[in-house]
Amino acid sequence: MSQDWDAGRLDSDLEGVAFDTLAVRAGQHRTPEGEHGDAMFLTSSYVFRTAADAAARFSGEVAGNVYSRYTNPTVRAFEERIAALEGAEQAVATATGMAAILSVVMSLCSAGDHILVSRSVFGSTISLFEKYFKRFGVEVDYVPLAELSGWDAAIKPNTRLLFVESPSNPLAELVDIAALAEIAHAKGALLVVDNCFCTPALQQPLKLGADIVVHSATKFIDGQGRCMGGVVAGRSAQMKEVVGFLRTAGPTLSPFNAWIFLKGLETLNLRMRAHCASALALAQWLEQQDGVEKVHYAGLESHPQYELAQRQQRGFGAVVSFEVKGGKEGAWRFIDATRLISITANLGDSKTTITHPATTSHGRLAPQEREAAGIRDSLIRIAVGLEDVGDLQADLARGLAAL
Repeated sequence: MSQDWDAGRLDSDLEGVAFDTLAVRAGQHRTPEGEHGDAMFLTSSYVFRTAADAAARFSGEVAGNVYSRYTNPTVRAFEERIAALEGAEQAVATATGMAAILSVVMSLCSAGDHILVSRSVFGSTISLFEKYFKRFGVEVDYVPLAELSGWDAAIKPNTRLLFVESPSNPLAELVDIAALAEIAHAKGALLVVDNCFCTPALQQPLKLGADIVVHSATKFIDGQGRCMGGVVAGRSAQMKEVVGFLRTAGPTLSPFNAWIFLKGLETLNLRMRAHCASALALAQWLEQQDGVEKVHYAGLESHPQYELAQRQQRGFGAVVSFEVKGGKEGAWRFIDATRLISITANLGDSKTTITHPATTSHGRLAPQEREAAGIRDSLIRIAVGLEDVGDLQADLARGLAAL
């Protein structure tokens, strides 16, 4: 069985298949060994048949592997699978989720360009825009995520990108992606959506009109807290620029991590359904507790964007944030009283995690920046894993008892 024959057969067989089938089968190109699982190519370089063959591959005249900084069969399989799941023409894998954002901006923006960013984004994302992109002459302004009129008013003639997280970290705020895409395109800008919290299992921003999707594959795509990685997906013309940046700068995904992510994608939809079901149950329970002042979860009817979440997502996600009585001291007592849930700022794991955003994920922000983003000292974030929901509720009850 030749590699070319098998790849063609698989491509034909996958036309029109459902999400779960793509998650298991897309991107697999079997070698002449005929392996059933995904092959892992742990090599830094490749051997060429002749000097002319090497020159043709390096120049791009002939397709093929050159150097694993930017061409590796295992990484390519992961990229093709993500592209299939997001409905993208092409995807490009990176070393981390932050490297994915870095690659987009460095590939598509220049000094003098303007980027609009939602105020409701991950703390490290704000640091990247504020401390580094601005240093190199990129203008950055911030807009409340859900206020479409604010986005429209803030766009300038030199606006190149609109960047959002929807749902946002950690407050589960949403923006109408289709409406924001129309606003961006009317002014000649591109819409970039961080889809980390939903994954393509719950939301496909490109099909709603967004131009580019970014992920921290470290989170739900892996699903078990094992590896670091990121990915960018969109149209081939833009992804070609991202590949060019990776080829030169090298924030590249390792083949081993790509192989781990391929295995994670096989169970993505199943895991996200379980995450969502437990998160909704815990959010509903927390909303009824005396020590809890407010719960942030788009699956609650009390959430101001509950209807929007129903319209543009296939589930409400696994991240639940809530504010407790007693400010920072109360939040820390709550967290320290838990015994089962892991105290860590990571999310997307099979193990439930709990963190205090104001002093961890958003701790590098100035107090006024945290206030603008809605990150209060009383806020706690849990990323619901795959444990028994009754056991998780009992552990959160220990936290409540400590208030």
